[in-house]
Amino acid sequence: MPDATGLELLAHDLGEAALEAVHYRGQATIVVDPAHIRTVLQTLRERGFGFLASVHGVDYYPEEPRLGVVYELLDMSRVDRIAVKARVPVDAPVIDSVTPEWPTADHQEREVYDMFGVVFRGHPDLRRILMPEDYEGHPQRRDFPIGGEPVIFTRDEGRWLEARE
Repeated sequence: MPDATGLELLAHDLGEAALEAVHYRGQATIVVDPAHIRTVLQTLRERGFGFLASVHGVDYYPEEPRLGVVYELLDMSRVDRIAVKARVPVDAPVIDSVTPEWPTADHQEREVYDMFGVVFRGHPDLRRILMPEDYEGHPQRRDFPIGGEPVIFTRDEGRWLEARE
């Protein structure tokens, strides 16, 4: 992980795109303006962080902006990692897709879209990946009702209907 000084220098190099740099418990994190996510990730790639290990969503309820997207990047030559966080408001949860530059983000962005409702602008095939297409809501949001309607998948539809009779 970049040490605290290296992280501050990196954040300085990112300019207005970097909102905050945090080095906590050995984890380097840069919080960025979502409008600059593609530029930031490209800059980090040029600095050696060439492997996008993970894209995941977070719900920071009740804070605003409420929804977050976290990108975990690895530098395989130095065995180094950095997290890049971007937050978007729940009333306009839109961020650019990084799938064109990072193909491994494809399914991960779809999962964040499905579970949290974050729209990845420019994604080549943005649709639900875990829940049925007609499912309403986003199950990983903190305000999602617990014990809601059961999800029926085709493979167990008959068994579920039999159990209800």
